[in-house]
Amino acid sequence: MNEIFELQYALDTFYFLMCGALVMWMAAGFSMLEAGLVRSKNTTEILMKNIALFAVACTMYMVCGYHIMYADLGAFFLSGITGDGVTGAEEAATYAPSADFYFQVVFVATAMSIVSGAVAERMKLWAFLAFAVVMTGVIYPVEGSWTWGGNAVFGLYTLGDLGFSDFAGSGIVHMAGASAALAGVLLLGARKGKYGSNGVINAIPGANLPMATLGTFILWLGWFGFNGGSVLATASVESANAVAVVFMNTNAAACGGLIAAMILAKLLFKKADLTMALNGALAGLVAITAEPSTPTALQATLFGAMGGVLVVFSILALDKLKIDDPVGAISVHGVVGLLGLMLVPITNDASSFSGQLIGAATIFVWVFGASTVVWYILKATMGIRVSEEEEFTGVDIAECGMEAYPEFVSTRS
Repeated sequence: MNEIFELQYALDTFYFLMCGALVMWMAAGFSMLEAGLVRSKNTTEILMKNIALFAVACTMYMVCGYHIMYADLGAFFLSGITGDGVTGAEEAATYAPSADFYFQVVFVATAMSIVSGAVAERMKLWAFLAFAVVMTGVIYPVEGSWTWGGNAVFGLYTLGDLGFSDFAGSGIVHMAGASAALAGVLLLGARKGKYGSNGVINAIPGANLPMATLGTFILWLGWFGFNGGSVLATASVESANAVAVVFMNTNAAACGGLIAAMILAKLLFKKADLTMALNGALAGLVAITAEPSTPTALQATLFGAMGGVLVVFSILALDKLKIDDPVGAISVHGVVGLLGLMLVPITNDASSFSGQLIGAATIFVWVFGASTVVWYILKATMGIRVSEEEEFTGVDIAECGMEAYPEFVSTRS
């Protein structure tokens, strides 16, 4: 090996790992966002779900998920992945194979984190973790094998050949997580008191908006690793410039989404709704994730703004349909994830609208269908919803035996 190649290998591996660490930090963002948007009596349990799902996701992806998704890169239990990918290889790898696993596994955890917010405040902890085992070990990897893995969908068609493109995962990660969440929410039902008679929708405010805002900022920061790392390299002029463009557009889209959602909320509610603004920023990030490398900065801002507008209307529409999503995850990651996929052909000539639509339909049908089966089995066996009394008391006490704010909680609503 020459010294220039070794230097490129080292730089790309280090960059991959640091981007993976940023995406891992998004787990903290989801934890803070969700803990801020649920009631105080359900805070400990949502934190437990988030940190436990990360461990489950990493373990299941190690056991079988990575092999299912990339059969030619890793075996079950990651057997043989510790080599350098260069010595004795027909085609030398440009970064350490184990770095690829690390970067991929934090994406799996992100997809599962989306589910936790949507089913918050009324789902049993252990039923949720049982679903996480199947989602991260089988459902997501199978879908990933059809997209980033390049395999044919049940041997019928190959999405890449149809013009499907998803740079960093608007559909593959975000819409997949939202599809699993939607299946769970439909079987789980709404929180008690959320929907009254005569179509009344009762707001259930979150307990800690400073924490939710911090969570959004953490997710915003982590997204630079999510999208930037998906360039897969940085040790050349071309790849380094691509990384810079991706960072620029990712930030621009988040800003566009937040501003658009904030203005729309003011027009609709006559107030600047912080939760809508936070979800607007996240929607902008989801919208640009499918293709952050080809738009101009202005296009990225406008794409993000489209996501910010769409997420507000989607949250309101789901409430009208009595689909209870405490944090707006289905709207942010699912509805806007679909938008992100459909925006790709505007700036990327290698993709097509038909290919994007077929890819989105494939992801949704598989993840929603498989998740529905798993949720139904869990509901029929161990049950997925806490009792009405436990929901009233709070799942912190019912599931974890402790409160997040014990010295401040004297009454519960």
